Amino acid sequence: MNEIIELINEMSPYLLLGFLLAGLMHAFVPSTLYTRYLSSHSIGSVINAAIFGIPLPLCSCGVIPTAMSLRREGASKGATVSFLIATPQTGVDSIIATFSLMGLPFAVVRPITALLTAVFGGTMVNAVEKKDESVSAVSKKKGDCCHKSFGEKLKDALRYAFIEMMEDIGKWLVVGLIVAGLITICVPDSFFEIFKDNTFLSMLLVMAVSVPMYLCATGSIPIAVALMLKGLTPGAALVMLMAGPACNMASILVVGKVLGRRTLVTYLASIIGGAIAAGCFIDFALPREWFVPNMLQSADGCCHDEMSWFNVGCTIVLALLLLNVLIRHFMHPDDHCHCGCHDEHDECHCDDECHCHENNHDNNCCSMDEKIEFKIVGMNCTHCRNSALNAIQSIDGVERVDIDLASGRAVVEGHASMDEIKAAVESVGFSIG
Repeated sequence: MNEIIELINEMSPYLLLGFLLAGLMHAFVPSTLYTRYLSSHSIGSVINAAIFGIPLPLCSCGVIPTAMSLRREGASKGATVSFLIATPQTGVDSIIATFSLMGLPFAVVRPITALLTAVFGGTMVNAVEKKDESVSAVSKKKGDCCHKSFGEKLKDALRYAFIEMMEDIGKWLVVGLIVAGLITICVPDSFFEIFKDNTFLSMLLVMAVSVPMYLCATGSIPIAVALMLKGLTPGAALVMLMAGPACNMASILVVGKVLGRRTLVTYLASIIGGAIAAGCFIDFALPREWFVPNMLQSADGCCHDEMSWFNVGCTIVLALLLLNVLIRHFMHPDDHCHCGCHDEHDECHCDDECHCHENNHDNNCCSMDEKIEFKIVGMNCTHCRNSALNAIQSIDGVERVDIDLASGRAVVEGHASMDEIKAAVESVGFSIG
């Protein structure tokens, strides 16, 4: 148990910094930047997609609707697959957390592997799918024309970093810590000695376990550290860090459905081949002492430093933020209004008397002639909900959309048909239940 406490204290300052940087990127980097350079059927768009995706803090469920949205906005299949591979494997938060627990070599190798694997996969998809059908861009969603002040963007950054990201990643981070604790307690120290003379077999075992299940890029770090402390080779640990977050059963099903079976085969082959190649390179070409986890290095020292109060303080802050998310989940399961009737102070007036005509707004602003209720299947995080929300809002005639993430229940008001709504939801990787 002491190892888990030390692990949390080691991670917490870097996690908080990573979340903050991710929030700043979300608030201050315009979304159009990610779609402007991804439409061409060339290696340039594939490289751009990988470079854009590496620092983004999207988990392997949140990246699916984001990638499908890029596809709808004109990104080529190769660029979409490149983004799908690179983004969940890393992220500014997970790179910083990797450095804190596993050292600089792991923190460098991880994004480089993500970049090379993504570029290879995207390039292969472009080669296989030579005739990539054009995808028409979606209409601009409501509110795109609004310009926020620096203070409003900073507020958005803090909210995204310490509320929305905590909602998406926090649960899986806690799961990762629990699994790491169970591994520390239950797995014998000699377990991986059976693979001592067959590193490739240990990589295949890790691959078979990690590919179908959900692993967050940040939450997988404590699991990898715990396994390495039990004797897993650095290369096999990297296989889990790269292949686990990159795909799961949900992403496999969506890629096959939206992008096609040939693209799915190329997507999986790139992830599996790239992870194993990088793992073999670490185990057979680089000194193993470069990849000893920081916790193990400190344990081998002649003395133990007193626990840093700064780290303890960061751990307390992280725990409070996670507790806040838990309370919000039960007290306010869906406290976001998405009707589009907001003023310049971002205050909603959807329940007020309609003043659209006298304020020279669109005549249909507050029209609520038709209401359609249905269930959206496949949403797992805030990014999923936002992607489904934006897809539905882009339909002509839609005036208000409310989506409850926990239940999947959606309510659409306006003049859109169910067929249009279903097509929009399926275009970002979800389905109507």
